[in-house]
Amino acid sequence: MPQPPQLIFATDDPGKADILPLIEQFDGYLSDLYTTTSRESIGLEALRQPNVSFMTARVDGTPLACGACVDHDDYVELKHMYVLPACRGMGLGKQMLEALEGQVRKAGGRIVRLETGTAQTESLELYERAGYRRCPPFGNHYANPASIFMEKNL
Repeated sequence: MPQPPQLIFATDDPGKADILPLIEQFDGYLSDLYTTTSRESIGLEALRQPNVSFMTARVDGTPLACGACVDHDDYVELKHMYVLPACRGMGLGKQMLEALEGQVRKAGGRIVRLETGTAQTESLELYERAGYRRCPPFGNHYANPASIFMEKNL
């Protein structure tokens, strides 16, 4: 009897050959939504810094979603959360967000912040339903008409 597909969330290397296309698709998705001056390009080296934890959601070994946690000591920033278009609408984004928050809690983090874009309405709805509230720009972010800043206390 065939086994049902297994969804596994795990810390991963963003430079793996099967993950790079996922990151490239996300970067292309953002390029379609925003001008280059209003968005941050995804750099592989930035995802491999010691204060960054990169996570994937895989089904039967295939990466379908990703996200990163960046530890800034007094808060953790969620970045680069992405779900393949073919997998949207099935709750995978919510599960990915919960997995990332679980990782933050496990590491002792208490405040999660993120920056998302005004054109990403599905993301905004997801974050609001998960308890994130708008906040001022933080860290090295600055006010930008295409950006929305959010935070949540865990």
